[in-house]
This record gives sequence, structure tokens and C-alpha cells, in this order.
Amino acid sequence: MTSSSQKPDDLREQYKERREKVLAPLADELRAYLSRCLEGQPRIDRISARPKDIDRFVAKAAKLVDGKPKYQEPLAEIQDQVGARIITYYQSDVARLDPLIQQWFRPIEYRDHVPESHWEFGYFGRHYILAIPSDVISAGWSKEMIPRFFELQVKTLFEHAWSEAEHDLGYKPGEAPLTPQQTRSLAYTSAQAWGADKMFDDLFRERAGTTGGATH
Repeated sequence: MTSSSQKPDDLREQYKERREKVLAPLADELRAYLSRCLEGQPRIDRISARPKDIDRFVAKAAKLVDGKPKYQEPLAEIQDQVGARIITYYQSDVARLDPLIQQWFRPIEYRDHVPESHWEFGYFGRHYILAIPSDVISAGWSKEMIPRFFELQVKTLFEHAWSEAEHDLGYKPGEAPLTPQQTRSLAYTSAQAWGADKMFDDLFRERAGTTGGATH
């Protein structure tokens, strides 16, 4: 077990070893498992899974809340050491997949990420913290290195594209913070993505209502 007093370099090496030996193959197994669970479901663009980047893990482990470490035992407490994504065509597909996810996995947490104000635009997406199924765990892995949970994000194509670009532009270590004008520009693109999502979903619902339901 790793305490918050451990040196960052030691934590980095421990996580690097865990990532190589367990998290990377676990991500592959989770992606395959999710693909089997959702086989035949329409309007899924892609399913992916990957271990958390080493630098991002170390940065998250170093977070403070009110001047105190947020995580006393980062390797045990950080729940998104493996992250999976399901990318759908339309907003209504995100809700449609929810009962299937609830059926195949044991949810620990669930949250729709939306901006705090109706007048704001930013990140949108549905996040789950799910227990890792025993079916994907290899007997050859060290039990101490296997996390209990993983994060699953379910997003539309537009939500996914915006969040990837926004993260690349706004969170590169060592770069200056975004200016107010740059932040407004990102909010504007989020509003455009939200509008496109809504228009496509409205059109899909109209077409489904008049043609008996499209599947792709």
C-alpha cells in the first residue's frame, strides 16, 4: 500500500510497473468484454479502453484539498486507473445504453457531467465508476496490482471530439493558462457541438417516428 507521504518518483515507478504488468492487459480485456456485452447494438461508433497515462496519474495523486492530500493511498483510491469509452451517434443512444450497462456491470457511481449554469457551455458526458468483472481478471496477475474499479464514459461523437480537443489545448503541462478570449472560444465550440448533437438527435427521432425506427 502506498501512502501520500511517498516520494513522487517512487509512486511513478510503482504505477509504471502496475500499468505495464496489469493495467494495459486489463484494458484490452475490458474493451473485449464491453464489445461482447454490446454486440449487435446499433449506432455505436467505437468502444475503447486504456490505462491512465503515467504523468496524469502522478498529477492526480498529488492533488490537494484545503491544503491536504486528496488521496492518502493513491494506488488504492484513484478509481480511473483504467478508463473505457463508448462513443455513440446520438444523445438518445447514451440513455438507451444505460440499462444494458446496469445489467452487465455493478455501478458504484454515476454522473452526467454538464456545465453548472444553463448559460454556460463546456464538457458534456456520462461517467460511471464500475466494479471490474471477475471474468476479465487473469489468474497470472498480482492481486495487489489489480484495481477494484474502472471508469466508463459514454459520449456522443461530438462530445468526444470536443473533449479530446479541449483537453489537448487546455491541459498541456508547462503551458500558460488559456486567456479569457480563448476560454470563450472553447465555450463557443462546445455550444456548436451541443447544437449539432441536438439537431442530429431531433432528426433521428423524427426519422425513427416516420419510418418505424432506423438502426444505422
